[in-house]
Amino acid sequence: MSTRRTAIVTGSSSGIGLGVAEALAADGMDVMLNGIEPPGEVEADRARIAAKHGVEVAYSDADLMTAEGVRALVAATEGTLGPPDVLVNNAGIQHVSPVEEFADAKWQAILALNLSAAFFAVKAVLPGMKARGHGRIVNIASAHGLVASPGKVAYVAAKHGVVGLTKTVALETAEDGITANAICPGYVLTPLVEKQIPETAEVRGMTESELRRDVLLAAQPTREFVTVGQVAALAAFLCTDAAASITGATLPVDGGWTAQ
Repeated sequence: MSTRRTAIVTGSSSGIGLGVAEALAADGMDVMLNGIEPPGEVEADRARIAAKHGVEVAYSDADLMTAEGVRALVAATEGTLGPPDVLVNNAGIQHVSPVEEFADAKWQAILALNLSAAFFAVKAVLPGMKARGHGRIVNIASAHGLVASPGKVAYVAAKHGVVGLTKTVALETAEDGITANAICPGYVLTPLVEKQIPETAEVRGMTESELRRDVLLAAQPTREFVTVGQVAALAAFLCTDAAASITGATLPVDGGWTAQ
């Protein structure tokens, strides 16, 4: 078991979570990856990050839809890598539908993964962080944690909840050497989004550049996607000693979206 700092990053088998995990590994942390894929599908990334940065990297496919699954993830981290010094809550899902047509099961699932899982993870790691007098909690919220969009009632509600959770945890741990902050990205060009652009443009009868600028990025004044690296770099900074006085903050990375 390593004496380095240990981080848990939920929803880190791809996209923002994987980028954050790699940024923390680059800073010398051992990292527990997490996702819904079978371990074999994540093994290449796990091995690559470990070899590239000279750290220990593990993977858990614990089901974060339940409190028991979240606690299993934390226990697996403690048993494999050591007590978590850093928790990054990133796992999430989305569904788009008007309120009156929004399926009950979709509402419950989005609240469970996007909000409740973050709560249960924080609850599980806090006692150890308090005992050690140090901890970093970073919650990946969204611009939708600050503003709303039609059709995304559960996601908006959950991400607003993540912001409130973050502020409360920050106040409760202000004298314990622990910080809690929320990052609120705008539209991020993840591999999944990039893959969907050509097909969506064809369906809408638009060029890819028109789709990017006039549809996907209509809310972002810069008309530029946020990159995974930009979100990951901010998350990594919040986990440093230099960020010790930043707590309870809600930090937009959204190309000016929420400034409007």
